[in-house]
Amino acid sequence: MITLKKLEATAPGLLDSAKAAEVSLIKGAMAGQRMAVYLVVDRSGSMASYYRDGSVQHLADRVLALSTRLDDDGLVPLVMFDNRLYSTVGIHLTDYQGVVADQHEIHGGDRTMGLTRYAIAMQAVIDHYQASGAAAPALVVFQTDGIPDDAYDTEQLLRTASELPMFWSFVGFGRHRVGFLDGLNRLRGRAVDNAAYVHLGSNPKALTDAELYDGITNELPGWLSAARQLGIVR
Repeated sequence: MITLKKLEATAPGLLDSAKAAEVSLIKGAMAGQRMAVYLVVDRSGSMASYYRDGSVQHLADRVLALSTRLDDDGLVPLVMFDNRLYSTVGIHLTDYQGVVADQHEIHGGDRTMGLTRYAIAMQAVIDHYQASGAAAPALVVFQTDGIPDDAYDTEQLLRTASELPMFWSFVGFGRHRVGFLDGLNRLRGRAVDNAAYVHLGSNPKALTDAELYDGITNELPGWLSAARQLGIVR
């Protein structure tokens, strides 16, 4: 965990969010829990307005702040996807402002936004985590605004991933809840319930930090307990 004093010196704009994240973790008896944190963001065509209004960047900043209460490396790996997978980059405390927006433009901006394939992004996160050799479990914040074009592959991969020390917190943008994500949250055939879904609505920036973090972390304690009992998390 990065101290608040160090965070204030390094990235003062994230300090209040980090404090809110800590409160959410304390409420779930998660204070002091170590976790690697990943962020996955959707750049399919329907997401264009959320890149333009800064909603995706806003989420990325808050996930980085959350990571400072769970990890000490000041880094969140960022995975972007549509029907293609884009190179994983790091969001660093020393260089985080505008990173998501910049990556979106590097990949062609609104002109190149494609379809929606969750599984390629999920597999990229799994591969990255396993290659990292991390001893701590992983929290994956997976943002999207719609049903994937690879629903079957996504469900199968989530079942397989339930045997790994990884928890998937799906974050929905958009006016309506994504029924598919509600379904993932109830998916049968998993070793343990390894997913949650929080819907942020059509104006994600309007949510308070407390509301966001409570939604992302609400089911983490239950998963950790169950995963430890099964030996998935040591």
